[in-house]
Amino acid sequence: MQLTGARNGRSKTRPEGLAERIYLQLKDDIFSFRLLPGDRFSENEIADRMEVSRTPVRQALFWLEREGYVEVFFRSGWQVRPFDFEYFEQLYDLRIVLELEAVKRLCALTAMPEPLDALKRFWIDAPRREDGQDVAHFDEEFHMTLVAAAGNGEMAKIHRDLTEKIRIIRRLDFTQDARVNATYNEHASILLAIMQRQTGEAQRQLQDHIAVSKAEVRKITLHMLHQARPENETDSPSS
Repeated sequence: MQLTGARNGRSKTRPEGLAERIYLQLKDDIFSFRLLPGDRFSENEIADRMEVSRTPVRQALFWLEREGYVEVFFRSGWQVRPFDFEYFEQLYDLRIVLELEAVKRLCALTAMPEPLDALKRFWIDAPRREDGQDVAHFDEEFHMTLVAAAGNGEMAKIHRDLTEKIRIIRRLDFTQDARVNATYNEHASILLAIMQRQTGEAQRQLQDHIAVSKAEVRKITLHMLHQARPENETDSPSS
């Protein structure tokens, strides 16, 4: 596995800043399929690639371990955690609960929040984008905006954290062209139902929309993950 990182000399950033940079880079490597579930690597490998010492690398990896992205093996280095399908399905169940409640609250408002107008401009009025990973980013923003616009900050925070945890699943979903077009159509229909305050219809469409993505979880195979790995990346030495 080729890890991306700084190549222009050792950074003089404070250790906490270095650890955060490494943490963010490794997380992006996982979400972008440069590091796949089951890939193994050492602290020295990451330190060499990013041209830093092992101290900030270890700190970054402990942060990622605490969040459930990697695990450490005594005397044999680190590994990206394999998929736990039951865990992902539980996250999707929680996502459905939060988003259905958000839709209910939005439909009860006397005036629609401005963020929904912005969503309409992107998903209905503007020309469609074709790049799957680009659309995956805006898909996340669509759902987070719906929950945030409902007005409960704590609910929005839980939803943001949940969104990050299932990001890798959603990005796999958007490697399929058909899902890009379907997402545009479904988002547009959900938005219009909310704006017309059709609570039951908006909730039904939203639940069906999320259920399609949830159903893909059990279809994920190691072959799919390797297909999603960027073409210019090499395999991990231990994968």
